Amino acid sequence: MNNGIGVEEEKLSLKLQAIATAVHDASVICQGDTIALLALLRQLEQLHREIRDGVFQESLPDNRQALYALLKDIESEGGWPYIERMRLQAYIANMQQEADSENEELKDKRSQP
Repeated sequence: MNNGIGVEEEKLSLKLQAIATAVHDASVICQGDTIALLALLRQLEQLHREIRDGVFQESLPDNRQALYALLKDIESEGGWPYIERMRLQAYIANMQQEADSENEELKDKRSQP
């Protein structure tokens, strides 16, 4: 029985929890400040890219059995980690629709005696 692996997993779990708490705290501090929240999201995306393109790719398995085990783990634990960018076109379209609705309401109010 290898207790070293359990201890290392526990240390990693604690570090991940600390990271999650720090990111959550930063998002609370930035609440209402779109530019600051955007900076936070960009930083998270950059970290994701650095890890994925660096140490993660370097650690990928070099044989079929290990690759199969990794893919099985990815599937069973929730899929591939991905940071999705907002679809700006959809966001802009929604904003335009809201502006059009507001303009219609203003026109209606102006035309009423």
